[in-house]
Amino acid sequence: MADDMSLSPSRDDFAALLDESLGGRDFMEGTVVKGQVVGVEKDFAIIDVGLKTEGRVLMKEFTQDDGTLTLKVGDTVEVFLERVENAMGEAVISRDKARREEAWTRLEGVYALNEPVMGSIVGRVKGGFTVDLGGASAFLPGSQVDIRPVRDVGPLMGKEQPFAILKMDRPRGNIVVSRRAILEEARAEQRTELVAQLQEGEVREGVVKNITDYGAFVDLGGIDGLLHVTDMSWKRVNHPSQVLAVGDTVKVQIVKINPDTQRISLGMKQLQSDPWDGVEAKYPVGAKFTGRITNITDYGAFVELEAGVEGLVHVSEMSWTKKNVHPGKIVSTSQEVEVVVLDVDPSKRRVSLGLKQAMANPWDAFLETHPVGSTVEGEVKNATEFGLFIGLENDIDGMVHLSDLDWTAPGEEVITRYQKGEMVKAQVLDVDVEKERISLGIKQLAGDPMAGDSYRKGQTVTVTVTEVTTGGIEVRLGDEEAPMTAFIRKSDLSRDRADQRPERFAVGDRVDAQVANVDKAARRLSLSIKALEMAEEKEAIEQFGSSDSGASLGDILGAALREKGGKD
Repeated sequence: MADDMSLSPSRDDFAALLDESLGGRDFMEGTVVKGQVVGVEKDFAIIDVGLKTEGRVLMKEFTQDDGTLTLKVGDTVEVFLERVENAMGEAVISRDKARREEAWTRLEGVYALNEPVMGSIVGRVKGGFTVDLGGASAFLPGSQVDIRPVRDVGPLMGKEQPFAILKMDRPRGNIVVSRRAILEEARAEQRTELVAQLQEGEVREGVVKNITDYGAFVDLGGIDGLLHVTDMSWKRVNHPSQVLAVGDTVKVQIVKINPDTQRISLGMKQLQSDPWDGVEAKYPVGAKFTGRITNITDYGAFVELEAGVEGLVHVSEMSWTKKNVHPGKIVSTSQEVEVVVLDVDPSKRRVSLGLKQAMANPWDAFLETHPVGSTVEGEVKNATEFGLFIGLENDIDGMVHLSDLDWTAPGEEVITRYQKGEMVKAQVLDVDVEKERISLGIKQLAGDPMAGDSYRKGQTVTVTVTEVTTGGIEVRLGDEEAPMTAFIRKSDLSRDRADQRPERFAVGDRVDAQVANVDKAARRLSLSIKALEMAEEKEAIEQFGSSDSGASLGDILGAALREKGGKD
């Protein structure tokens, strides 16, 4: 059968013979194989990898890391088999690719164990750098070079150092590494050791590394602590740069250590005596002090009494007269002011101050110079639905209620007679210092026409007609300074029904009437012409005759009128 195969071999027979010739070795393209150097030319090394043909590799691919080349005939080397045979009948092999495969295999093991790998930065590319990991090339993003941004990477170039592998993708030949992760891990270990050595309350020296709006970071010798702006001084600090500068050596106290986050809080003011100790004794309620305005807000102003002790003057305690005004329009920052202590709460570290209490109360001063019953003069500031506001001295106002404008006329009607800016006189009726109110009256200056016995029932008065209506006539009586008004009904206009006609009268007519009733509580007079005529008739009858004397009423009245005329 061997003879038959030798005479006409098949393809399978040829494959079997080839396998036998190669000693059963399985050569797979794309793998690393061992070969022997069979020749060294000027630029190439000829390597036999056990195939029927050799492969050629550039000599420079065998250069060691230190730049030396020791390759010689007979050496056994590992190469990467790309193709078993090319167009020229040679095997396509590569020493560089063999190294890369070796490196990938080694790096995959390192990556699986999450261990660091040694490498060196060899070049710069877009977005980062190229790192040689002993045969494999990796990408180092710019953000992963250091914990903080690095301006000059020159000192790091070509220097062998550890890197952490973040990502590996062998099919794509992609490796991403980080130097920053190694530094952070080392820093974390160092930080843990240092934190374990620190104790709360301990005093240490440090160097200011960075300043922010909210504080400063202080290096305590390998670990940073935060010195918050509120812990720099007992006094108000608007910005840390007012107290510290980068590079300053400061003495700080460790206020708090958070073992979970390893954050350290520092303090400088804790090394000084607390100015709030014994603050109640230093600033008793009711005492007056001089301070400086340090800050102004919508609700008031802060006054520094001493370094570290500030009190608040609420907007309601800033002025006796300026209400609903922004504090910035009353005081200014850095202004020296006198204040009175209103309240002290050491537990909450609060002092309430009053600015207006350090000044004379204008209502007290007004009452001293203008007692109740005195007359004042002022400008009409405003007219409201309930009265007039009159501007008085020291920027205070008094109010004339509608009911105090006129004795008889309705206040709603009288208030329309006054104009803003008009100067008026009024009488002081009441001064309430606590409520800061002054009550004034205008009608009181004219005297009360209803006071005393000015008008009595049965009294005859002369009145002037001011208005004629279908139901009667409106009249005015009394003095010009204290006039009264009254209404005579139609039925009281005359004794005779035929003369009870309002149209008989005209505005301006002066007539006599009798006071029929006086209601002081309601401040109202009832007048009657009819009652006066009947009273006069009765008097005439009693004086000049009677109903049984035989004289007529006309004769009696005529005699009475003649006598009256003679007396006149």
